[in-house]
Amino acid sequence: MAGRRTSNNRIRGPQSALTDFLASNNISAAQISADYERRRQEAQQQAAQEAAANGTIAEAEEPQEDEREETALQKKKRKRAEEKALAKIKETKGSKKQKKGKKGDPDEEDSEGLLGMYSKSKPLPGQLENCQKCEKRFTVTPYSKTGPDGGLLCVKCSKEQETQRKKDDKIKKQAAPRGRQRQKQSNLLDGIVYDGAVSLQDLCIKTIADNVHDVEEFGDLPENLLKRLSEIFSKRRVLTARTLDLFLRPNMDVVDITDCGKLETEDYIKIFSFAPNVQTLSLQQAGQFKDEVLNYIIERDVPIRHLKLYAANLITNEKWIEFFKKCGHRLESLQLKWLNCSLDDEAFAHLVRRCPNLKRLKIKKSFRLGDPALQDIRELRKLEHLSLQFKESTSAANLVEMLTSIGHRLRTLSLEDFYYADDSVLEAIHTHCTELEKLRFVDNDVCTDTGYANLFTDWANPPLSFIDFSSNRSIDCDKPEGTEDLTGLSTAGFERMMAHSGPNLKTLMIPSCRHISREGLANVWDGKKEYPCLKTADVSFVKTMDTPIVAGIFKSCLQLKKLTAFGCFSVSDVMVPKGVALIGVPNAQDSIIQEGGYDFDVVSSAGQWYM
Repeated sequence: MAGRRTSNNRIRGPQSALTDFLASNNISAAQISADYERRRQEAQQQAAQEAAANGTIAEAEEPQEDEREETALQKKKRKRAEEKALAKIKETKGSKKQKKGKKGDPDEEDSEGLLGMYSKSKPLPGQLENCQKCEKRFTVTPYSKTGPDGGLLCVKCSKEQETQRKKDDKIKKQAAPRGRQRQKQSNLLDGIVYDGAVSLQDLCIKTIADNVHDVEEFGDLPENLLKRLSEIFSKRRVLTARTLDLFLRPNMDVVDITDCGKLETEDYIKIFSFAPNVQTLSLQQAGQFKDEVLNYIIERDVPIRHLKLYAANLITNEKWIEFFKKCGHRLESLQLKWLNCSLDDEAFAHLVRRCPNLKRLKIKKSFRLGDPALQDIRELRKLEHLSLQFKESTSAANLVEMLTSIGHRLRTLSLEDFYYADDSVLEAIHTHCTELEKLRFVDNDVCTDTGYANLFTDWANPPLSFIDFSSNRSIDCDKPEGTEDLTGLSTAGFERMMAHSGPNLKTLMIPSCRHISREGLANVWDGKKEYPCLKTADVSFVKTMDTPIVAGIFKSCLQLKKLTAFGCFSVSDVMVPKGVALIGVPNAQDSIIQEGGYDFDVVSSAGQWYM
């Protein structure tokens, strides 16, 4: 009795209009769905058999089209029927939203499946359908293509879509990936310009760098390739204690690591335990190179002849003095940078006395060296390469005395941040330095244009291959155009410099020499004078530099590879020759780095030299 009452009092929710219609006409939704699936499978089997009988898929793809044009009345009736069916489906879905949270009976589920079947199903092979694109009637085949909106396409529109897809794929393949463009611009900033395909050696090096964690050893790679790999690893910041082992061999005598930022003190000691016969040691950003490492070198008597340490500012003065006493007699080259306060005048005096065989000395970013160090350098009788950058103030007289003593042997000279050096220093260089190949004299606001002009007038020194006169200009804010005595490198000095060293010059650096006139630049780079050896030039923040001058540089310097022109706001729309990197041109529409793609004869014939 209780069971009968339960079944008679079964509570049922509201039914949709379609469910009531099917129930009143004794129609089963499940039966209709089963019949539909059976007919669809039979049609697919029949189409597959016909395609196999015809021979090839290509023949089966040929249209069995019945492109019968509909009359206007037929088309209107068909669209009206489709709109009614769509409205009825939407109405049914709206009523179903009111019953959420309740589990419907089997009839409701059948009606929902039937709606989904009629709304989502595609025409079967053999049926007629309108092309989504051109709206022509055609016979559907198993190989009919789908349009962008999900509809089917006729054979003609399918071929057009396939042709367009192939064109788009070709364009995508031609466009370089974003990562590749970024790497290309990074290479250009480093001065690397690939004219054509990348060499096999470079590809192998890149593959090794990309899979560094899978490499067990480098084998017998030559020294130049090891240096290249060290630079790449340092740039990517992957040079760690584990990857350091890849560069170490028992019989090696050269260790050159560009970035030691991730190495600890124990790692430096490991270098000398692996390679006890190192003669050339170059370690940059060696912040953890401490007294313990230098003490290990002294105790094991490592035969170092060439030492280059950057940022090793934790070594005490006492340990430097001990190192110079025990190992100084072997040193031929010493390059120290970013020492901060770790080397003072007393330790430098021991350096001069204990290292009589020094041929190369480079001391930069040292906070405790001054005039006493300049006086001590005069005792280095074998010195050929000198590079100095002191933070303490020094006098011009001590510089003149130093150059008088050792200038005749110098082949390279670099003086940076000597703010009180005047024309007498330039005169000493002119008089006593007659074997120079490289000259760097930067960041000075005392020397005059007359001094620079006199330096290169009747100078007995051969033409220089490297000149760096960066930031030699007046810094008087009240006279931005320059002082009356033309402080800094100006027109006369620049013209004399190029007349003396232009034929042999390979690198020219004159950024921030803003007193050079446009006439002086035009006289030097007029497109007629040739500078066959110049490969790298930096003219950043020379305000008189403009488009015609840059075009003249390209025409006069046929071997040019890299031209840097930051802050030259009058330079724009320059046709860059093939194989040349123009860096820093402030063009809002283009990249800050422009790689050339024009031949010289093409550019000249186009009249783009503006001369």
